[in-house]
Amino acid sequence: MATTHQSSTKQDILEYLLKHVQATAVDLAAALDVSPQAIRRHLKDLEMEDLIVYSSVQAGMGRPQHVYKLSRKGRDRLRREAADSYGEFAVSLLDTVAKTVGHEQVSTILRKQWERKAQEYRERLGEGSLAERVATLVELRKAEGYMAEYYPLDSTESENGNRFILMEHNCAISNLAESFPTICGHELEMFAAVLQDCTVERTHWIINGEHRCGYLVQAKKQKISK
Repeated sequence: MATTHQSSTKQDILEYLLKHVQATAVDLAAALDVSPQAIRRHLKDLEMEDLIVYSSVQAGMGRPQHVYKLSRKGRDRLRREAADSYGEFAVSLLDTVAKTVGHEQVSTILRKQWERKAQEYRERLGEGSLAERVATLVELRKAEGYMAEYYPLDSTESENGNRFILMEHNCAISNLAESFPTICGHELEMFAAVLQDCTVERTHWIINGEHRCGYLVQAKKQKISK
């Protein structure tokens, strides 16, 4: 059981760094509710595996603090874990299709796939409030490996809120997106099709070198009938 717990804590550390970009041992200990001593042991192990790197930062008059970040290897490992059901085969398959029928046809095929996915999501989301539908959508995306989360932008977190930020810290189709960037455009269209009473705008994009993909979801203003 101890080995499983240690493995889980190391995974939690990697996922925290993916979401928050960087952290000290004290930050991680507080966030994960693990003693600083245990966190430092895990950090040492992860450093030995080349999954994290650190830099020393001077904080006041005290000793320099180590600030930890994911290494390229660590980030790639998390992405591989999220994308293991797609992998290189999907990239190779689409590349073959593109060479056979052309990129325009591939774009049409991808659009059809996202339209089908949007229909599936709409059926799963039902007719609840916007907050309920966004929460359900996030859970569906989590199950597909996107490490998704959301938070409201309104002053209250009640179900009457009408603006939300949806974040995805991992891209389950990153290999495909790198080879066929139009996928990301179709994904944005898909979210808009799923939440038809909303506007959906991209705020962050992993393909542009950012650490996450983000979307602003905002309820459309209702027209007042005269």
